[in-house]
Amino acid sequence: MSTISLSHISKEYKKGTRTVEDFSLEIGEHEFVVLVGPSGCGKSTLLRMIAGLEEITEGELWIDDRLMNSLPSGDRKLAMVFQNYALYPNMTVRKNISFGLESERDANGKKLPRTQIRQRVDRAADMLGLSELMDRRPSQLSGGQKQRVAIGSAIVRDAKAYLMDEPLSNLDAKLRMQMRVELQKLYRTLSASVIYVTHDQVEAMTLATKIVVMNQGMLQQAGSPEEIYERPRNLFVAGFIGSPRMNLLKVHTVLEGGRICLHGAGFAIPLADHASKAMLRNGYLDEDLVMGVRPEDLSLSGRPEEALPFSFELSENLGAHRLLYGVHEKTAETLIARIPEGESVPNFRSYPLYVQADRIHLFEESTGMAVLHGTDVCREETA
Repeated sequence: MSTISLSHISKEYKKGTRTVEDFSLEIGEHEFVVLVGPSGCGKSTLLRMIAGLEEITEGELWIDDRLMNSLPSGDRKLAMVFQNYALYPNMTVRKNISFGLESERDANGKKLPRTQIRQRVDRAADMLGLSELMDRRPSQLSGGQKQRVAIGSAIVRDAKAYLMDEPLSNLDAKLRMQMRVELQKLYRTLSASVIYVTHDQVEAMTLATKIVVMNQGMLQQAGSPEEIYERPRNLFVAGFIGSPRMNLLKVHTVLEGGRICLHGAGFAIPLADHASKAMLRNGYLDEDLVMGVRPEDLSLSGRPEEALPFSFELSENLGAHRLLYGVHEKTAETLIARIPEGESVPNFRSYPLYVQADRIHLFEESTGMAVLHGTDVCREETA
């Protein structure tokens, strides 16, 4: 198994446009790393630099203990799956999967035996459910089948890592869901890491062992799906990861009864004692902050001091739960609540939503950096 190290990687094009800026990341053995971010954030460019399809302007790329910057793409022992399948239309499924293997060499510089190639292709086809389609050509395949062939042509290779650039984006919603399941199963059988690019944060959350959030060419946060969701490092990550997105409201910290209270338009929510003391130690009294609340942390019942004034606009029934869409009654800021199915919803336009105070996230308004997650203060003072 191989490790990959990116150290202060940057990419600048001739006209001075920088698409990746000072990016550093360590990828361990057998990780499923998902690069996620909005369109144009630099994630595909970064993947192409790892693959050797784009030159690195600044920084170093290491695979195991070997510097890769000047090594040609074909010598890096990486396999790549592209968004547009990249299949040969005149070749059968079997030939498309085996094509890369036919030019591959073993440790002695010899071509692989045909029996070994056939065994690898058959094994990949069996894993991907393609065994009955081996004699067909791409024009005779569905979109999902074409994508399986593209993935098969990558996984038959003995690669140090498998790179995938938005491989599911051309599929419909049902096929994407099916392929996500297939990719998770496939990953468990591989002996190398997968580096996967997507703009879909649902794909990121369901596939990754490590999510890497990017914006404007820069690393915003890297961590497990649970860490990214529960402890977003800044406002961008908080707003980008999560479906529906996190609710964000401006607040001001005030000391009331020896405890910090979050004052906003029409509400004043007291923090838990532990969180309040830590916030005071870190100097967050009389400060403008942004309060973040996940939709599942809003409810229709609770303590009066944890109520937000809510003006209802729309309800979506999703079976196991219902989404309530509306606005803050005072500021018109969007609010979304996820309510368990079967819970009674008031039959009028305006009613309160209640915040779980021990699930609140706080961010500095000036920098966007996280201050508090639930009762856990992000930056305790050191003695």
